[in-house]
Amino acid sequence: MKQRLFTRDFTLLALGQAFSLAGNYALRFALSMYVLELTGSAGVFAGILALAMAPTVLLSPLGGALADRCDRRRLMAGMDAASGLAVLLALPFFRSAGGVLPAGALLFALSVLGAFESPVVQACLPQLLSGERLLRGNSVVNQIQALAGLVTPFLGGLAYAGLGLGPVLLAAGLCFLLTAGLECFIRLPVPGPRGGGGLLSGLGRDLRESLRFLRREEPGLLRLLLLAAGASFFVSGTAAVGFPHLVRNVLGLSAELYGASESVLGAAAVLGALAAGIFGPRLKRWERLVGAFGLALLPAGAGFAARLGPTALYLLLTCGLFAGQFVCSMFSVLALSHIQQRTPEHLTGKVMALTMTLSTCAQPLGQLLYGQFFDLAGSAPEYVLLPTAAALCLLPRALPTPKPTA
Repeated sequence: MKQRLFTRDFTLLALGQAFSLAGNYALRFALSMYVLELTGSAGVFAGILALAMAPTVLLSPLGGALADRCDRRRLMAGMDAASGLAVLLALPFFRSAGGVLPAGALLFALSVLGAFESPVVQACLPQLLSGERLLRGNSVVNQIQALAGLVTPFLGGLAYAGLGLGPVLLAAGLCFLLTAGLECFIRLPVPGPRGGGGLLSGLGRDLRESLRFLRREEPGLLRLLLLAAGASFFVSGTAAVGFPHLVRNVLGLSAELYGASESVLGAAAVLGALAAGIFGPRLKRWERLVGAFGLALLPAGAGFAARLGPTALYLLLTCGLFAGQFVCSMFSVLALSHIQQRTPEHLTGKVMALTMTLSTCAQPLGQLLYGQFFDLAGSAPEYVLLPTAAALCLLPRALPTPKPTA
């Protein structure tokens, strides 16, 4: 008999993630439009994004250690409550002065809090679910993330265009606070004390234990993490920096159109996560999904090279990234479930933190470099898109195939 997926605690976690992700997407969309309108530069925009991600890179290992040593429920609720308060406290600064500085400071603060919360959330799932339910649970969480990406940019684009930045920030802050309230009612066992010394003194030992596990017991997982980090470098530079820059600055289209295209990409992520939950156990070479993203970029690169009109290029970009988002969503669910299933419970937080660290190390580097690349390319972004497509196609062949999840 198939076990029930939506238990009380998993439902509370899923609902909390829905509100938290909606707040995150609305906030980051509005701040992206705000910074691009102020500066008009992909380089400046990329620099702010990269700087804001630095705390995630540096602090994720500490967040993983916390996840394996402390009360995960309290950590999740505390980080979301702090995120909500940070957004609400930032509102007066935007209303009185504005500018790039408060936008960067707010993104930086949320990155600090996210570095502690994200490994905790990922470490909770194997406690709540096991076996096939874990894959289905990751699929559901990714679908929630994708649905937030589907709805929030479209509504955020309308709200930002009609009401401005303030109401979007207020709604995002309230979403974080609601998430914190829901997470207070999740029931999770509290980890017992591990080893001697305090948290900081045990951090180095925890990291060595995680690296030893990956190098000696599960080298396939380490190769998978490196593949994910490499994909993150190219995808974050192309999608997070290139897409808004191309739509708003190169093609000169409106924030509403950009928001609509982001919602289309959210639909692709929903479908990809759903496909991973249904077809994932039957896929044997799912690491090649990374290469499929590269193939999806080729039509847009060719369209810019052929100097098509803005409408045709907008459609090519949106369709290409729709296909890319679909396969990336599948890859994310399958890779995450594979890592969680093959990692012992007492190492889950630290290994998930290491996963985040490798991925987020690649993201700001990709964003910084691609911001410069797109600025240098100017009205000829095909010189960025086509080499990126080739690199993504070759990347899976550079690393051995991970064993399929049992």
